[in-house]
Amino acid sequence: MPECLLVTVACPPEDAERLATLCVTQRLAACVTIQPDVVSVYRWQGALTRSAESLLLIKTAADRFEPLREALLAAHPYELPEIVAVPVTAAHLPFLDWIVSETR
Repeated sequence: MPECLLVTVACPPEDAERLATLCVTQRLAACVTIQPDVVSVYRWQGALTRSAESLLLIKTAADRFEPLREALLAAHPYELPEIVAVPVTAAHLPFLDWIVSETR
């Protein structure tokens, strides 16, 4: 089974399409699903914070994670962006093959 990842990235809604497009056009991801209208609650610099965000669900090959992470860090507006990769342990095999082929 091809090694693929689901990478989650929260971002301001106004940056979601730009970041998604960057990932796909640079072949760092095969697909990015934008989940609009999410709310994150977290502690930042000692204060409880609530932010309206969009959540990016990025599908990529495992060997593309490091360049993806670097591109996101360079383009993301947050000082400390969420970039969390979860290995895909079960999926429709043709879909995983497509992810790998689209990130080459």
